Amino acid sequence: MDSNFQALPPLKRFRLMQQQEQIKHQQSHEVPICLPAKKRKQTSLPSETAVTTCCLPTKKRVLALQPELTSNESSLSLDLNVEWKPTFNEETATKEKKSERIPPVKSTNQSTETIPEEHDEDDDDGIVCAICQSTDGDQTDPIVLCDGCDLMVHTTCYGNPIVKGIPEGDWFCAKCLDAKPHKASSSCCLCPNKDGAMKPTNDGSWAHVVCAVFVPEVFFEDPEGREGIDCSKVPKTRWENKCYVCRSKKGCAVECSEPNCPLWFHVTCGLKEDLYIEYSEGKKGAVVAGFCKDHTELWKKQQQTGKFKIVAREEHK
Repeated sequence: MDSNFQALPPLKRFRLMQQQEQIKHQQSHEVPICLPAKKRKQTSLPSETAVTTCCLPTKKRVLALQPELTSNESSLSLDLNVEWKPTFNEETATKEKKSERIPPVKSTNQSTETIPEEHDEDDDDGIVCAICQSTDGDQTDPIVLCDGCDLMVHTTCYGNPIVKGIPEGDWFCAKCLDAKPHKASSSCCLCPNKDGAMKPTNDGSWAHVVCAVFVPEVFFEDPEGREGIDCSKVPKTRWENKCYVCRSKKGCAVECSEPNCPLWFHVTCGLKEDLYIEYSEGKKGAVVAGFCKDHTELWKKQQQTGKFKIVAREEHK
């Protein structure tokens, strides 16, 4: 076998070797040229050797071998079992042809599986401060759990005694410490709701810590420890107005900070309804701003554009 054909594919190698055999066969049976030059083109080989593969389709030409070539096994030393290994140039040319013929297809309907986001355990474990409604907690201000009623509060939000240090053993809130077997559960004097973090007032009643923070006229005798709630300066109008959320006059209501809005609501009722209530320290004292449902939605929309100005009542605390 010619070494020049060894690097070719089997089919191409077979065709070239077949052509060589045909040329040798024609040369051995060549007839002396005795005719004029004009008639030499009409001279053809005998009918036995006139059969060629050129009259067949391309895919079938390999199978149409001449009788002389098929009978003589030694004349054609072709091993089809030899593995064809394309050269580097052939591989490069093949890759270029494929890249030209097959353009990249962009699918218009791309189906992608949505992998559910893994939420942090802190967002789903239900640990929320009962006073500030926040889930954030760190080593300097952790959220502490009452071993009696499962109340959860920040140490700074609740005040004494946990603001000074978290006890090593069990901790019970003030309401659990005051609870007795045959005593009715304490209720807040500033709202009709009974759940939440409450502490005693200086007149023997109970009040939510959050109510004491957001009602402008309520004070703490110990602001840092949030002890000694004083409700003596609350005006009469707050006790007389009805909460538009729970429809009750029990407790103390705060008005909507939007001018000319007639709606009033309890602090805890407003927090349950996700109303906007904010407390901040102003130049003349504490500033408490709160809005009803409609004005809260308006505040949220206009807050994004920066056009909304809070009109709040300033009260000294």
